[in-house]
Amino acid sequence: MAALADSFLADLDELSDNEADIIEEEGGDDARMEEDIDGDLADIEALNYDDLDSVSKLQKSQRYNDIMQKVEDALQKGSDISMQGIVLEDDPEYQLIVECNALSVDIENEIIIIHNFIRDKYRLKFPELESLVLHPIDYARVVKRIGNEMDLTLVDLEGLLPAATIMVVSVTASTTSGKPLPEEVLNKTIEACDRALVLDSAKKKVLDFVESRMGYIAPNLSAIVGSAVAAKLMGTAGGLSALAKMPACNVQLLGAKKKTLAGFSTATSQLRVGYIEQTEVFQSTPPLLRMRACRLLAAKSTLAARVDSTRGDPSGNTGRAFREEIRKKIEKWQEPPPAKQPKPLPVPDSEPKKKRGGRRLRKMKERYAVTDARKLANRMQFGIPEESSLGFWGCSALLTLDCIFLCP
Repeated sequence: MAALADSFLADLDELSDNEADIIEEEGGDDARMEEDIDGDLADIEALNYDDLDSVSKLQKSQRYNDIMQKVEDALQKGSDISMQGIVLEDDPEYQLIVECNALSVDIENEIIIIHNFIRDKYRLKFPELESLVLHPIDYARVVKRIGNEMDLTLVDLEGLLPAATIMVVSVTASTTSGKPLPEEVLNKTIEACDRALVLDSAKKKVLDFVESRMGYIAPNLSAIVGSAVAAKLMGTAGGLSALAKMPACNVQLLGAKKKTLAGFSTATSQLRVGYIEQTEVFQSTPPLLRMRACRLLAAKSTLAARVDSTRGDPSGNTGRAFREEIRKKIEKWQEPPPAKQPKPLPVPDSEPKKKRGGRRLRKMKERYAVTDARKLANRMQFGIPEESSLGFWGCSALLTLDCIFLCP
């Protein structure tokens, strides 16, 4: 018994030692976690948000400069893609197109970062502008055009914004609580605007290069929406494979801008349409049918992208067949409804139709049939005067009424 008790005590000692080790390890993990958090906070605090170079780093990266140089060289010398004797994924120009798609996504993210930088700086001058002009590039152009001017009637925003938005911005600027920016802050803001515009022009150059190669990379998708829109869809999605994996409802929204109606009507505004609204099919469709056409274009574009991603039809016949199907459906939607056909009269002296009945129908007819008492109601006999002109009241009732009227 003593030996058994000693073994139990030894087991308890081991358990207590293990618990102490676990507590020490957990304490060490907590300490390391706290050190990591402190280090991250120190890095965030060390980041100088006033310095644009510490916020935007893409333009100074070697990858950005290399890809842009290759794109410029490829645009100058033309296409070298040969459709024979080489696999698509092994073609160096196709690899450059894939890199361009990834770079266009990085440029878009970089523009958003710079937009946040501009918005935070310019908020002191015109805080309401960020809710009136939502697109980053439009916002940068407007900020660069306005600068430190407080009277927007002296600033020409024509060509940058729609007329209705210009009117709303001018009215809002007359009642804003903002103040002019210091010279140093204004210079940093204008520099950030210039950088955002340069990135936007670089993105357009990349999309031009991808567009020039769309006939070979995505022939079916280009046959439906055109080379320019196909390049924009691929660039925004991050490549042909990413576009093929995307559902049609998301393809419809690629490139859609957030729009502020500023109290105006939504009848003529297309709020949930992206790059697809730039296609020839969409523009040639009547306004009342454009949303249906947009959904149809997005669905067929997704199917065409899946065909192109697997190289199912390099000739583009599938895309052309999809486009013809879309055209026929839109024409079918525009056809007037069939006219109502006149119903001919029945043939005279024809035999009555034999209508089937049953116990339930007979019961219903008996329930709603006219009874004999109802047939005799209000029926007048020939040659006999009526006893009363007051309905169901008899002569005695009439006498009673006379007595009532004669009594004082």
